[in-house]
Amino acid sequence: MSIKASLRNIEMELEKKQILVVGASRGIGAAVAQHFAQKGEYVLSVSRSQPVAGEWIQADISTAEGIRSVIDSVGESRLDALLFMGGVWEEGAFTERYNFIQSPDRETRYVIAVNTIAPIELTKQLTKNLVRSNNPRAIFIGSLSGLDNAASIEVANTASKFGLRGAAQALKIALRDYKIGVTVINPGNVATEEVMADIEEGRFEQQVPIPLTDIISAIEWILKLSNAVNIGEINMQQKD
Repeated sequence: MSIKASLRNIEMELEKKQILVVGASRGIGAAVAQHFAQKGEYVLSVSRSQPVAGEWIQADISTAEGIRSVIDSVGESRLDALLFMGGVWEEGAFTERYNFIQSPDRETRYVIAVNTIAPIELTKQLTKNLVRSNNPRAIFIGSLSGLDNAASIEVANTASKFGLRGAAQALKIALRDYKIGVTVINPGNVATEEVMADIEEGRFEQQVPIPLTDIISAIEWILKLSNAVNIGEINMQQKD
């Protein structure tokens, strides 16, 4: 059965949320997709490789063709939430191997395409789907390095996350008439498999990363709020 047919079949099941998770094959996105799928929500999982849960939309969102593939797959169906959980960074980022001067220009373009341009374009083109919900939300994963005066040495990643915050602030205004809530969650290091491996193998200093369950709890809380409320940003810092 096609994705469009699956969406049509559940269109009348109003008790189920229809959620699009971008970056669903690993890290935060995989955990979020699995959580909502296990709850019984209808999850569309966007990724290049096979996701752990949800109906797979195979797409490379760094390209216009990939974004178009997502839009075509969703069609005209309702979306209650767009959860942009994807993110990329430079080679050697957050380790001593990172070197800004030696980073290739294609890497800079790729990081900004995925982290900043893709969420803008997906939100714009999926507005027609979000407005079919009675409480639509767009939630993006940013980073503490995107906050004012909190930049890290990874130039492209920091610029992309700072740009994502600016985009979200502008989207909140641009989408005001559509009643779409727009939120950026800015965490420190999150306890994904990749981060835990980096800590264990000494690429990251010893630390206590943010549990994935805390990210999921923040998303759950936002989705449970009434449509009278918008949460602009949530900053999540590690205690240790």
